[in-house]
Amino acid sequence: MYVTRNSEDTFLFASAIGAHLLPGDTVLLYGDLGAGKSVFARGCARVLGVFDEMASPTFTLMQPYKGKTGANVYHFDLYRISDEDEFFASGLQDHIGTDGVSLIEWPQQADVCPEKRIEIDIVRAEDFDGREIEINMFGMDDREEIILSSVRRWEKI
Repeated sequence: MYVTRNSEDTFLFASAIGAHLLPGDTVLLYGDLGAGKSVFARGCARVLGVFDEMASPTFTLMQPYKGKTGANVYHFDLYRISDEDEFFASGLQDHIGTDGVSLIEWPQQADVCPEKRIEIDIVRAEDFDGREIEINMFGMDDREEIILSSVRRWEKI
């Protein structure tokens, strides 16, 4: 479990993780409305060279970005998806696990679960500004230790 103090701190936490993301990686972002999923996505994208304003793509489902580092970043917001059939009918799943980093808010709406992924669960802390963050990694054995060491300073004691 990790703890951030405010949205800026959550952004920095996400940037620390984003610095280790490679094309083909997927980050699944779980949490209630207003938990900080979009802040987290922006933190990951910024360190990958995306300096465009990143609004939550709720109405477009996915917004592609080209980072200054050359990395493609695909920011998904699946909140309005009714089920996985609707998602797969859109064809957007073709961007996951390919030539870019996929940052997916509300993945449970479409049952998105690639083999290689980082799952981030964000919950508001008792002080409201802070966040408690849980990380689970799958298929990331080659980078799991370095990713976790990059966020150690936020570890809840």
